Amino acid sequence: MSGHVTLRIWRGDSIGGDFQSYDTTVDEGMVVLDAVHMVQAEQAQDLACRWNCKAGKCGSCSAEINGKPRLMCMTRLSTLPTDEPISIEPLQAFPLIRDLVTDVSWNYKVKKKIKPFKPRPPDADDGTWRMKQEDVDRVQEFRKCIECYLCQDVCHVLRDHQLHNEFIGPRFFVHAAGLEMHPLDTEDRLEQLKETDGIGYCNITKCCTKVCPENITITDNAIIPLKERVVDEFYDPLTKLFRIFKSG
Repeated sequence: MSGHVTLRIWRGDSIGGDFQSYDTTVDEGMVVLDAVHMVQAEQAQDLACRWNCKAGKCGSCSAEINGKPRLMCMTRLSTLPTDEPISIEPLQAFPLIRDLVTDVSWNYKVKKKIKPFKPRPPDADDGTWRMKQEDVDRVQEFRKCIECYLCQDVCHVLRDHQLHNEFIGPRFFVHAAGLEMHPLDTEDRLEQLKETDGIGYCNITKCCTKVCPENITITDNAIIPLKERVVDEFYDPLTKLFRIFKSG
C-alpha cells in the first residue's frame, strides 16, 4: 500500500482542543506511528506523542485509533480503511497532558499499594524452593504484560465511571493474580482485592482481553479466578461457619 492518507489527530490539552486533519504520504508496510512521525516532521513539529521501542514491547505509544485502544506501532495502515480519515486520539481513562500524551502516573501509585511477593521458607531437606512446572507456566502468562494500559483504558469502570479511587483495573488484577497464584507466595491479598481494589465492580465483559496486545487472557485466567477466591473466602457459608468455630 502506498499513497496518501488523512489523519485526524487530537490536538489540545486539559483545557480543551479538537481534531486537526493532516494529509501525508505513506508507503508499503507503514504503521500508524510512522504516519504520525511523518506529520511531526513535515507539518506539526509541536505535536506531542509518546513512543519508545517501536516494537510493541514498551507500551508507550498507546492511543485510540478509530475509537479502539491500540498500539500505534503495531497497527499497520493496511489494516485500516485509508479511503477515509483515520482518527487518532489519546487514551480516555487518564488525564490529558497534551495532544496524544496522557498522565498515566496513577497506575504506578496503584502498583505500589499491592502487597509484594512474600515467599515461603525454603524446603528443609535441601534448602531450595521447588515448584511444579505447571505452576510456573500458570503465572508466566501474566509476566508478558508491557503496561500499555490499553486494558485500563477500555474498562468502563475507569473510562466511563472514573472510579479510580475504588478500582485498580485489569492490569493490576493481572499483577495480583501473578502473585496470588505463585506457588511460593504466602501473602494474603483477598481482603484488599475485595475492600479497596474493587474487584466486585468488574462484570467480566472481556473487553480488556480483546485489546491486550500480548494476548493475555485477562478475564478468564486472572480476574475470574481472583473473584472465585474472594467469594470462597468471604461469601461461602461453609467458610463462614469454619471461621466462627475457629474463633470460638
